[in-house]
Amino acid sequence: MNGSGRFAGYSLQAFQRDLVAGFIVGVVAIPLAMSFAIASGVKPQYGMYTTIIAGFLISLLGGSKFQIGGPTGAFVPILLGVVLQYGYENLLLAGMMAGVILILMGIFKLGVLIQFIPKPVTIGFTTGIAVIIFSGQIANFLGLREMKSHEDFLSNMKEIGMHLSTTNIYSVITALISLAVLIALPRVYPKIPASLVGLVISSLTAALWFSGKVATIGSTYGAVPSALPAFTMPHVSMEQITMLLPPALVIAMLGGIESLLSAVVADGMGGTRHRSNKELIGQGVANIITPLFGGIPATGAIARTATNIKSGAASPLSGMIHAGTVLIVLIVFAPFASAIPLSSMAPILMVVAWNMSERKEFVHLLRTKTSDSVILVITFLLTVFTNLTTAVVVGLLLAVIVFVKRMRDTTSVTSMVKEGLGCPQINILTLEGPLFFGAAHRIETSIMDSLRSHHGSLSGDSCFVGQTPRVLLLHMGKVPFLDATGESNLAGIVKHVASSGGRILISGIQPQPKAFLQKTGLYERIGQHHFFDHTSGAIVFSMNQLDLNRCLGCKQQAFHECSTLATLASFGDVKSER
Repeated sequence: MNGSGRFAGYSLQAFQRDLVAGFIVGVVAIPLAMSFAIASGVKPQYGMYTTIIAGFLISLLGGSKFQIGGPTGAFVPILLGVVLQYGYENLLLAGMMAGVILILMGIFKLGVLIQFIPKPVTIGFTTGIAVIIFSGQIANFLGLREMKSHEDFLSNMKEIGMHLSTTNIYSVITALISLAVLIALPRVYPKIPASLVGLVISSLTAALWFSGKVATIGSTYGAVPSALPAFTMPHVSMEQITMLLPPALVIAMLGGIESLLSAVVADGMGGTRHRSNKELIGQGVANIITPLFGGIPATGAIARTATNIKSGAASPLSGMIHAGTVLIVLIVFAPFASAIPLSSMAPILMVVAWNMSERKEFVHLLRTKTSDSVILVITFLLTVFTNLTTAVVVGLLLAVIVFVKRMRDTTSVTSMVKEGLGCPQINILTLEGPLFFGAAHRIETSIMDSLRSHHGSLSGDSCFVGQTPRVLLLHMGKVPFLDATGESNLAGIVKHVASSGGRILISGIQPQPKAFLQKTGLYERIGQHHFFDHTSGAIVFSMNQLDLNRCLGCKQQAFHECSTLATLASFGDVKSER
């Protein structure tokens, strides 16, 4: 989908649809933008700035037709941690650095890597983030005073417990009114933005009956400016870049995941197909420019993108109109925003946290009682009790370990002949599963054990025990993949068999293993004429490699030709080696 493709066949009717959808999403985005900014430890207007600038640029430059960009709940614990540790100014620089990383990811076509993050990891950290957001709003819901924000969950819970005595009943009533609207209105009038209605009704209630008794945006953060801030280039030093690189990487990673997940949802709802790398570049540009105007990091917002599609959006223009709507509201209604109680906004984020918690998927995975359940729980707990970086890294490492073990368990070495019926001079084995670093040693050990035990198991015939077979035939038709470790172990087997005067034949080898062996030179060492498309052809070839003297007295009769070979050997009509 190129830029023109996103507007192909655009018409006046499509513009009307975009106008309606953009306005609706803009109205929905306003309370969320302020709430996410406050939860992230910055002033509410910064969330508005982000929605306006990043929202416009993501729709203009991104690779998804219906994507709506802006501040999101997923960023809340990350941004709050950066603000508490480094300050707001450094948050802006970290956001810009994240933008650069996102652009590089897009340029080097790394968008596809997001698909390799396992579901237990994404659900684990998403649910963990939801818990952090929800718990972070308890203080505003209750109207607690003299609260201090902390980076870790347990310290914040302890802080809440220490200040429960300062609960403000007026704040609780205001929050309950907002929460009641958020729960009830979607059931009756699902198309009306419940968050905005709940914010307005609870704010009016507080202004009329609880004036001066509840904390508001104005009393906590000061008046909300009615214009965008001036362009400001932050101070940048190498020391700052080094210091902020870890949080910038986390912001970029989470932003990439969130935006591409949102784009996938949009594809499913809108029947489109996004361009992941172009989307990453668009997100990156937006996150570089937005901090220059005071905005915080942004990404694709799944709920707002879904609302955009449901409202009839026809093109990316709806996202740009959504940004324009927020700008107009900021200019016209900014003075009224100062009167919004913080307790009116707390339920909005609590409902957002509840909706993003993936609770059904969480419970479903938990009930499977598998290794995925363990990864899910560990990622979730680490997200809540440590930080997102640790949670994702540990979750991914566990997922890799589990994957390697599962792949290892699928590999096997089995004999192609029944117990006691094989030929002492020909060992035929089937290899199954990927021959990679996690399974290569196991496969090699199994083959070597088979070489040692093969002859003694043949109907009690112990005369050939300890002798290496003339031919080791490996059927590799069920080996889809071979890596360097697998090749090295296979080379060791080839060397061992060759040093004992035997030969290795390979049948049914698949394209990737064959190509890899050709690259390493092992293909030539084995010999091109020792590779066969079918096992039957390899067996025919093997018959010509037998030591006929060893056929004398052999009772196995593994092949039809055995009696003939033994007779010939007894008369000395055939050379003993071929």
